[in-house]
Amino acid sequence: MEEEDRDASNQSSPAPQLDIENEGSLFDYRKDFHNANEDGGGCVDQPLLLLHKNRTNTTSQIAIVGANVSAIESLDYEIVENDLFKQDWRSRKKVQIFQYVVLKWTLACLIGISTGFVAFCNNLGVENLAGFKLLLTNDLMLKERYYLAFVAYAGCNVSLAICAGVLCAYIAPAAAGSGIPEVKAYLNGVDAHSILAPSTLFVKIFGSIFGVAAGFVCGKEGPMVHTGACIANLLGQGGSRKYHLTWKWLRFFKNDRDRRDLITCGAAAGVAAAFRAPVGGVLFALEEAASWWRSALLWRTFFTTAVVAMVLRSLIEFCRSGKCGLFGEGGLIMFDMDSEVTTYTVPDLLAVIVLGVVGGIFGSLYNYLVDKVLRTYSIINERGPAYKLLLVITVSLLTSCCSYGLPWFTECTPCPPGLEAECPTIGRSGNYKNFQCQPGHYNDLASLFFNPNDDAIRNLFSSTNAKEFRLSSLFIFFAAMFLLGIITYGIAVPAGLFIPVILAGASYGRVAGTLIGNISNLNVGLFALLGAASFLGGTMRMTVSLCVILLELTNNLLMLPLVMLVLLVSKTVADSFNKGVYDQIVTMKGLPYLEAHAEPYMRNLVAGDVVSGPLIEFSGVERVGNIYHALKMTKHHGFPVIDEPPFASAPELCGLVLRSHLLVLLNGKRFTKQRELSGKESLSRFQASDFAKAGSGKGLKLKDLNLTQEEMEMFVDLHPITNTSPYTVVETMSLAKAALLFREVGLRHLCVVPKSPGRPPIVGILTRHDFMPEHILGLYPHINPHK
Repeated sequence: MEEEDRDASNQSSPAPQLDIENEGSLFDYRKDFHNANEDGGGCVDQPLLLLHKNRTNTTSQIAIVGANVSAIESLDYEIVENDLFKQDWRSRKKVQIFQYVVLKWTLACLIGISTGFVAFCNNLGVENLAGFKLLLTNDLMLKERYYLAFVAYAGCNVSLAICAGVLCAYIAPAAAGSGIPEVKAYLNGVDAHSILAPSTLFVKIFGSIFGVAAGFVCGKEGPMVHTGACIANLLGQGGSRKYHLTWKWLRFFKNDRDRRDLITCGAAAGVAAAFRAPVGGVLFALEEAASWWRSALLWRTFFTTAVVAMVLRSLIEFCRSGKCGLFGEGGLIMFDMDSEVTTYTVPDLLAVIVLGVVGGIFGSLYNYLVDKVLRTYSIINERGPAYKLLLVITVSLLTSCCSYGLPWFTECTPCPPGLEAECPTIGRSGNYKNFQCQPGHYNDLASLFFNPNDDAIRNLFSSTNAKEFRLSSLFIFFAAMFLLGIITYGIAVPAGLFIPVILAGASYGRVAGTLIGNISNLNVGLFALLGAASFLGGTMRMTVSLCVILLELTNNLLMLPLVMLVLLVSKTVADSFNKGVYDQIVTMKGLPYLEAHAEPYMRNLVAGDVVSGPLIEFSGVERVGNIYHALKMTKHHGFPVIDEPPFASAPELCGLVLRSHLLVLLNGKRFTKQRELSGKESLSRFQASDFAKAGSGKGLKLKDLNLTQEEMEMFVDLHPITNTSPYTVVETMSLAKAALLFREVGLRHLCVVPKSPGRPPIVGILTRHDFMPEHILGLYPHINPHK
């Protein structure tokens, strides 16, 4: 098929257009961009997709989600102000507006209830499965059947890992990993296939339970954010004809704008449920997840996280009576820390600054190694589900060998005086694990390895016995958590990064507390907290939300100044090396994420420099065959509508029409034999709800149309469905300014109009792809992206 030529007005930009939105030919773009890369105009930092020769650079159309290559489509966050929309809003009564508002708050409440309940079940499942495994192993070790104890321990771990791996590899590959990068990209306007699908929700819940219970060095906190977003997406589908959920109230939510608000609430609810930190959940959504925010959304997320906290408190109180098996000992505060320290000396502040520097260095190193491991795993994962499962089993066996074998290299420690009832711990979770020691002694390293992750953190944060853990044991545990956390992330298991980072950070924080304990007013438990904060800051690059989450986790408000200081130092140090871990993963997955700031080189370019052609446009009254042919031969999702004589005195931009709306219009077959305005007839035969966006990609497809040859020669009036107020910028606007406008408003299409009169009314359309560094540097390879 012949390649289309570029628009005559854009001859200065001869590179091929890759975007699926609205400009350029897609027929030969794979070949063209591959050639561009060979000529030196390709990507500077290649995404994960470009790692292998059998893959071509498809930048913003294709991404790896989980380990599957999936198509990407932008989301329509903009309000389409066409005649049908305006008529619908004019005809709405006060009772319908009231229904809309009530339903918004009702869905926010349901998201909070559902996410809180799922988080409770997750904790219940993890602690009972892991508790059964550990009790079985301890019972065999008390009988000195050490080899059989290892077989039972590793066998349980591998069995649970296989369950999680099978779910991820065969049912929902998008459920692997934490899911935070995918949620972050969705709220930025990127919709990759199945990232919020019901199957992904199912696998995320059960895969997370099996994965954490299997002893992997991972957490359930990241997956809970993805779970909350999936729950919100499921509730925000706007009903379902398949399941007879066609209540007219639900039709209000058949648009991406309202679904975005609900998914923001879901992400906040996930953090609130995972850490039992409602305020931290709101701030996490504001600082890290959401790209667009307003005051009304703040209220709604705050309400959602409050509901989560109340649900969790009610369920935890219910479990205190012992009806939940091995779960129920803890309260709403996960790691309650008691401290009477109110003053800090100069050595304390210097130690905190040093911890921040160390955390920044370790955090940037951690991100660098995660990047390399993910790229290596992609070679294995792309071979198929069986190889994914084999990788899961391999990492599970390695983790089991480390957690069972390393405690054998440490000496037993006599129990502290006065703790005869608590030491050694036999037949329950807690500190002072007996492991292979003689009576009256405990193995401090086993106290960390042979406990669920939450209990291990609780042990590190404990300040009851400053000499509970040897320095050698803490060093070994830090190295194990650091390395195992890196190799675990990327396998086909729902895995979060928070817990491995907290464990590693608390380990070296406690080392620092042990070394300078004699000259510091802070105890080792507080140093462990500061170490965890420093590593989190160096890895995640968050400040406000992490600070509040840690304070809610530990119930220690007196540590606020020091936690703030250590987070600021660690983030500043780490930012000088690389980006945050979630930003890196977004890039590796090939998700076209728009940053909150424009790159410096964009200030040297204008909007007209990057728009591509040829521009496919329609007349206000267009021939049906022309529309069908354009939809069939392209994948564009937006087309400009131009009014020409006799409907206008001169060519003028009427607006923008969406592909999905054109499909509905053609399927309705409201055609005329003559080229004439028939908008009033369309307004009477169509309703705004007919053009609402279906959930989960269930909308009308081109193959669903059944048009005869006679109908192809007829005409259709596009005015009723044309967005008559699209965002436009003049072609001489700087690309940096256009990029900020595009991101802040949450656009999908940005029309570029000419500066001078006497030219066509539209130069081109900017889409998400046009702001991607790969595209811009492909057009202008001489630009230095680092200046």
